Amino acid sequence: MKTLLVSHTDCLLHDTGPSHPERPDRLRAVLHAFRDKEFDSLSRTDAPLATKHQLTLAHPDWYIEQIEQSSPSSGLINLDGDTVMSPGSLEAALRAAGAVCAAVDAVFDGQADNAFCAVRPPGHHAEPDRAMGFCLFNNVVVGAHHARDRHGIRRVAVIDFDVHHGNGTQAMFAADADLFYASTHQWPLYPGSGRPDERGVGNIVNVCLPPGAGSSDFRAAMTDQILPALRQFDPELIMISAGFDAHAADPLANLDLQDEDFGWITAELKGLAAACCAGRLVSTLEGGYDLTALGSAARAHVKALMGNQE
Repeated sequence: MKTLLVSHTDCLLHDTGPSHPERPDRLRAVLHAFRDKEFDSLSRTDAPLATKHQLTLAHPDWYIEQIEQSSPSSGLINLDGDTVMSPGSLEAALRAAGAVCAAVDAVFDGQADNAFCAVRPPGHHAEPDRAMGFCLFNNVVVGAHHARDRHGIRRVAVIDFDVHHGNGTQAMFAADADLFYASTHQWPLYPGSGRPDERGVGNIVNVCLPPGAGSSDFRAAMTDQILPALRQFDPELIMISAGFDAHAADPLANLDLQDEDFGWITAELKGLAAACCAGRLVSTLEGGYDLTALGSAARAHVKALMGNQE
């Protein structure tokens, strides 16, 4: 099993300020987790910049131009209460979206069986015309539409196990029956979307987990609801919004998952991808704010992608 890691040092240039939880050390912690000898076989490549065409598959021209024009020459600016731009943020965001497109190309072109994009800023809260929740561009949606645009497929599924609901991804998928979005997330919690009755055109599956929910609750949600719906959807590509902030140690939420849970769901999704779409699986980093937990959970995730589940 050949797994590709896509990242770029430019993603460290996104400066959110000294007290912001979505900080450059997050990416450093993830990349440090892959320095051990057991990751020697992990293929690695630099993320390209997303092209304007790739971004416009998910976002309107005017919004992309607004983000470009908002990029400061010095200091920090706030796009909303918690979404910040610095002089390096635009470059980082273009690398993050470009990483997912490059990973999609790699799995379709036979250069990798699956891929993990270690990037920031994250993306799943970004709506078509609105930055929010630390996110500028919706990286996973850009990648999903790129797969359809360049590789001629129709049916793409995104599975999101971040502790926060991916409101932006749901908003972009909800009206298209050939796009599937499923999420486990803590409820109630930011951003306030993701109720079970939000079904789109039958292509959206939301499973709310109460504060304190742990491994058995998470695995039951996946086994009983999300994985059967995903099999029925029969995707041509599976993508993962891999947020690790449902970890018990994370400071921004109250779920109780462990590293092994992230490895387990990754192995389940990898097996399903092997059965339905020639193993094509692309994952991208979303949340995760305790640095130690983020590194260990990302390690379990990538080991499972490589076929070495802990």
